[in-house]
Amino acid sequence: MPAFNYIGRDASGSQVKGAIDAANSTLVAEQLSRQRIIPISIESAKSSTAEKSSTDINIEDLLGLNQVTLDDLIVFCRQMYALVKSGVPILRAINGMAESSTSVKLKSALNDISAQLEGGFPLSTALHQHPKLFSPLFISLIHVGENTGNLDDAFLKLASYFEREQETRKRIKTALRYPSFVLIALVAAMVILNIFVIPTFANMFAKLGADLPWATKILIASSDFFLDYWPHMLIASVVGIFALRRYLQTSKGMYLWDKRKLKLPVVGGVIERSILSRFSHSFSIILRAGVPMTTGLTLVADAVDNTFMRKKIIAMRSNIESGESLLRSASASTLFTPLVLQMIAVGEETGRVDELLEEVGDYYEREVDYELSTLTARIEPIMIAIVAGMVLILALGIFTPMWDMMSAFKGK
Repeated sequence: MPAFNYIGRDASGSQVKGAIDAANSTLVAEQLSRQRIIPISIESAKSSTAEKSSTDINIEDLLGLNQVTLDDLIVFCRQMYALVKSGVPILRAINGMAESSTSVKLKSALNDISAQLEGGFPLSTALHQHPKLFSPLFISLIHVGENTGNLDDAFLKLASYFEREQETRKRIKTALRYPSFVLIALVAAMVILNIFVIPTFANMFAKLGADLPWATKILIASSDFFLDYWPHMLIASVVGIFALRRYLQTSKGMYLWDKRKLKLPVVGGVIERSILSRFSHSFSIILRAGVPMTTGLTLVADAVDNTFMRKKIIAMRSNIESGESLLRSASASTLFTPLVLQMIAVGEETGRVDELLEEVGDYYEREVDYELSTLTARIEPIMIAIVAGMVLILALGIFTPMWDMMSAFKGK
């Protein structure tokens, strides 16, 4: 929904200014009138803030420190559900959450939201001023809950959605823990070998004047390069990591990486099914809340957190706006399997699209669970092959010349 900046005067004649989300400037003027503010000027919000954030380097964003965790959002939604359901006024509930929050960034945002609520803004508009903390899906459900009188139910749905998302992430992290540990151990072993082991053997071979095979020469050359240029390699690695993270924050870089990671061997399928599960569950929640399908697809496109998938979902929305059915649009996107398309078709025929989408989300969750349960078994052969390759190189590079020298010594 477009944002508009306004300047006006309140009942006392003082100048006030701010921002309101509305479909057009007429609705902004109507909302200001209800707040007893006489508008002086209403202008469409500029994108300068977004452009500035895309060009300026923020160290906290690069390091991933400028975020509120899912745990924080789950606690917030659960406690807001309990407070609202108990009849506690929204302003008092927000103030209480701000006092009890352990997240500094969330506490600051809630204090600002409280100030906007005191100024007469609805909760959804106040939340919209903090897009880094609250997604469009989050704000939309709160907006629907405010208008229908079911704000407590909106917070409960969001809490369940975030808990499901958190559980999926934990399962993925658990499945990747073993291969990650093995890779770290391999890197550490390579560093130790290049710093301590290989130079010792290189000095011994040099003193004995042994004729070295090609594998040993490669090991010694790589060790010498590592010892001579490790500061440059360290600096290049740090600069490369920051440059890569900066590139991935651009539209092109983000799109290419989001598309590429769906095709990664072993884990690509897990990522894709996890995103489709998130899409199905969030779309189901949106439709159950009474949001129109095309608007729901726009909100869900931002919720999937994958620009490649987002482009496909926006294409689905465009097809539906052109008169196509959800089934045809989903089929044209090539995102879903024939089984899922059949479930969507049944949902359209029976008028239970939201229920069938929930089933689709559960289906993809089961697929993710199965993929994760077999992930270690599929990655383990790759790890064994890498370790075997390292052992083979060491055997050829270090032990072969030693055996040759021992054979020559025995021959004498």
